[in-house]
Amino acid sequence: MTQHTASRRELTIDGRRISYLDHGPATGRPLLALHGHLSEGSSFDDLAVELGPEWRVIAPDQRGHGDSDRADGYGREGYVSDLTALLDHLGTGPVVALGHSLGGINALYLAAARPAAVTALVNTDSPVALPHQDPGPLAFLTGFPYTAPTREQLIAACGPVGPMVGPLLRPLPDGGWRLPFHPQDTLDSERQVHGDHWAQWLASDCPALVINGRTSQALPAEQAASMASLRPRTSLVTLETDHFVQLQDPKGFARAVREFLVTL
Repeated sequence: MTQHTASRRELTIDGRRISYLDHGPATGRPLLALHGHLSEGSSFDDLAVELGPEWRVIAPDQRGHGDSDRADGYGREGYVSDLTALLDHLGTGPVVALGHSLGGINALYLAAARPAAVTALVNTDSPVALPHQDPGPLAFLTGFPYTAPTREQLIAACGPVGPMVGPLLRPLPDGGWRLPFHPQDTLDSERQVHGDHWAQWLASDCPALVINGRTSQALPAEQAASMASLRPRTSLVTLETDHFVQLQDPKGFARAVREFLVTL
């Protein structure tokens, strides 16, 4: 069996670092994997193992997440600009764009903006119509500290979310620890995914797969069915999860992705 390999690399865009995981081999077919809020590229490690070595999974920490630097803005234009620069830097040619939640929305905007760069889409529980909410679903981040002198203090300050983010905390150069995302940046980013993305979803015509969690908090079953029926060459798979599909059913998620990829 070929041993799985992954390298942590980075790209500088206008003085700002974008960090990404490159799961080889370089000869594999390229798949761009985009995480959601409160997450990072490593959330696709298991998928990369399941797909390798035929597929080269490239999983960036999107702006403001993980090891990537914070940015001045978190709208679609900024996220897509980062992805475009990353693809140009890698020189892989067209990719399959897979994304969960925030990442799925960024993927469909990338496909709409650069259809020649995206050969297929995998939308993992990312709604294309998300009503504005006040407070939003991530309002619990309000008041979270970004840094603390010790890991234990930072985990405790995050309350019920602490155990989830604990393994992802980053040490600071001069001591102390930080979250893998900035709470206010995340609130700003989450606020800007709300709205109507139907035009962008329907703007591309490459093959697509929608993966929906049956008890999803973000993508209602009716909307997922409409996304598949209204867009040509689009199929739908429903898994027994909530919104956090690849976390709750990694094997089922990988199987659905793999079965779609073999059709390309």
